[in-house]
Amino acid sequence: MVGPDDAPSARMTSWLDSTAATVRSASPLGHRARFLPLLDDHGDIHPSMLSAIHPITDASGLALTPGGPLAWLLPPAIDHGTLRPGLLAAVRPAEPAITASNSGGLALATRLAGILGAFLLALGEAAIIAFRMAWDTWWALVLGFTITGAVQEFISEDRLTDYLGDDGWREIGYGTLFGASSSSCSFSAVAMTRTLFTRGASAPASLGAFQFASTDLVLELALVVTVLLGWQFAAAEIVGGLVAVVVVGIVYRRFVPEAWIERARANARALEETECATCGMAADPADEETLEEEFDGERRYFCCGGCRSAYDPETEREAVTAGPELLAADRWRSATANAVKEWDMLWRDIVFGFVIAGLLAVFVPTAWWTALFGVGAEGSLARAVSNAVLGAVVGVLTFLCSVGNVPFAVVLWGNGVSFGGVLAFIFADLLILPLVRTYRRYYGTRMAAVISGAFFLAAVTAGVVVEFVFGGLGLVPPPGTAGGTISGTFTAVFNVVAVPVLAIQVYVALESHQRARIGNRLAPHVAGILIRSEQFLERIAYALEDRGLK
Repeated sequence: MVGPDDAPSARMTSWLDSTAATVRSASPLGHRARFLPLLDDHGDIHPSMLSAIHPITDASGLALTPGGPLAWLLPPAIDHGTLRPGLLAAVRPAEPAITASNSGGLALATRLAGILGAFLLALGEAAIIAFRMAWDTWWALVLGFTITGAVQEFISEDRLTDYLGDDGWREIGYGTLFGASSSSCSFSAVAMTRTLFTRGASAPASLGAFQFASTDLVLELALVVTVLLGWQFAAAEIVGGLVAVVVVGIVYRRFVPEAWIERARANARALEETECATCGMAADPADEETLEEEFDGERRYFCCGGCRSAYDPETEREAVTAGPELLAADRWRSATANAVKEWDMLWRDIVFGFVIAGLLAVFVPTAWWTALFGVGAEGSLARAVSNAVLGAVVGVLTFLCSVGNVPFAVVLWGNGVSFGGVLAFIFADLLILPLVRTYRRYYGTRMAAVISGAFFLAAVTAGVVVEFVFGGLGLVPPPGTAGGTISGTFTAVFNVVAVPVLAIQVYVALESHQRARIGNRLAPHVAGILIRSEQFLERIAYALEDRGLK
């Protein structure tokens, strides 16, 4: 009597027996010789062959089990059950057989093929995870960068400095507000912070509040967090961000001597290096990626093509909050170029974040994350603090900044890291090693240590506070659940709309001669599409007329 659970094994045993019988009955020697590596001296399936197929069955189980990454490739009607390699041992011969001369090589080759197949299937699953994350966040990135580009165009740095000159809490609040309205690129934010600081902005308002808010409280980050992690995490990002700003404000106001701040300001002012005329980052003329161009007899350098497109060669225009200039075409063309610049600076980090998140989700076992972040009892202070500290440390080691580390945060949350630990990881984007080296070059070793220590303390404190506040209010989602805030239908509609929006932005950001060249190339194709469309509509009209329909 064969039970339901034994049916797959019975079918496999029957198939192996019938295959062996077919080979034994093969009369031509040459035909049978081709199967000799698969058989023992009695003509039965060789034990080494049975053991060699284990990796293949494991690999197929990885991809084709219900819910697996490639299960959708099989028709629903085909269901042979789960192939359990352990049951195949029942069909092995009881007595050891004499192995064919090349059976060992065949077994090794088969095992290697199985391992390679499993690895490729895992890569396929990682690619699917990365694509799903990118699909879910595409429209949010386009919308966020569009708004950021407009805000950058209508707010000037000189006006910001006027509001950030003192170290009071009002100035810290202004720094937070202006930072949340600025670029989300960490490197661009650090460069702009240096500009504000050298022009007289206070350390708490610029090095602390503005720099933190310009990467961790920006709109596009909130949108991506909402889409991938849920509205609870987006709310926690805002609350935790405000807690972090308070922490860095206290550090700079109470514990950093004024002499240290002035020495750092002098160091930043004395730093002699060629800067990008748009974002303020280093633009070494000897670097092959640096672009240079002359405006009114003065040479300008740009770190990337996006910055060159966003640069306004005429004047540094003042901020505009009302009046007809808000609707001026050149203003909005410059705002569009700013949005394209954001893409140019951040797309590598974003893509890298999706890829790393997909690979970690597939290749790193849950037990590893549990062993790393499982310190202390669930809900205890030790668990909250340890997860926040470890989350910040992992954030330092990822080398991802701003929006790029949110997909990684999804992986952490899905593998048991606490609510506050995930938030501390997101807030640690200003602590990656390239930025720490930039702090040291701008402000000196001592102030670089102060900036890094203040941001680390702020990230950990914000994570712990949010863990207990949101936990006490019952706002922490069930462990491992993420996303679902925006329905699939709305995501598809928003993504379809976002594609032409970005295409128009890129087209507008191009130089006039570049637009003319693209227009000349596209004009024949567009004309052909219009002519064919007209011909198609004429045929439909004639067909309706022939049927008596007008």
